[in-house]
Amino acid sequence: MNILIYGAGVIGSFLCHALCANHNNVTLLARGKRKAQLEKDGLVIQDYFSKKITCDTPKLIDNLDSSTYYDVIFVPMQYGQMWKVLDTLAMANSPIIVLIGNNMSAYSMEKYILEKTKTPKQILFGFQGTGGNREVDRTVCVSFKGGSMTIGDLHNRLDNSTKSTIEKIFKNSKYRLDFMSNMDAWYKCHLAFILPVAYLSYAMNCNLRKTTSSQRKLLLDATLEAYNLLKSLGYEILPVGDESYYTNGFKKKLTQIMIFAMTKTKLGDLCATNHCRHAVNEMQLLEKDFYKLIDENPKFSMPNWDKLKNSMPSWESLHNTYC
Repeated sequence: MNILIYGAGVIGSFLCHALCANHNNVTLLARGKRKAQLEKDGLVIQDYFSKKITCDTPKLIDNLDSSTYYDVIFVPMQYGQMWKVLDTLAMANSPIIVLIGNNMSAYSMEKYILEKTKTPKQILFGFQGTGGNREVDRTVCVSFKGGSMTIGDLHNRLDNSTKSTIEKIFKNSKYRLDFMSNMDAWYKCHLAFILPVAYLSYAMNCNLRKTTSSQRKLLLDATLEAYNLLKSLGYEILPVGDESYYTNGFKKKLTQIMIFAMTKTKLGDLCATNHCRHAVNEMQLLEKDFYKLIDENPKFSMPNWDKLKNSMPSWESLHNTYC
């Protein structure tokens, strides 16, 4: 199968590595200095936990040619950047496009591509559970058990043929696929946690090691408020039962342990603050779209969310600091 990874950041780099290990015909799109570095050194990945270093040599391109057929195109990209490539993806010669990353405009992006394309396309959406950091000669990645992706469509109409194609791509690899029938709701639930993490990161000058127990509790309480907002608007909480990790009980204890580990170790840098530093524009855009949901139910009270958001600097200040 002929596979294209459209983007060579941390997410795209790890995904490319996972697919190369599975002996697929993999092409990676990269530009400028990143492409030159990959041509010189190969795709070098260092696993954060094991310290194991691998080097893959995918085919490299810097432009998507509509005459080249790809069975699937994976597009790992920041939310704001995704809009800029939709015309290119619409003209791509591929029946399956997978947009990977946080997304509050999934329906609009799907509609845009399908209205522009001249060939039938199935638009899927995904989120890869990988953190990490790009260094000069390698990409350091945090992945669990070989990596994973939550993936699905927006309409609960993922046909068996498309699903089989995706499964075949990752067959015999350690990479795990979690198929989801309503990725729009999943994205909104995911953002209910991601935005509070970003707020706390920015409040601590992207040094989560300085967080206190009360601040970590505030993060969990703010997330639960956001889940309850989504339920009030009729959205399903996905994965099913996920809100139980933010209420009283054993599952909340597990979440507290996870948050403590994230904030007090380098995992916090690799899984949260590194991205916050390099994605201020994305976080601001995601917040803007999430607040449209909040505006749909203006009487819904979110005191913990507001307190956490108000603890961070202004977006203008963050742009001046990190951009």
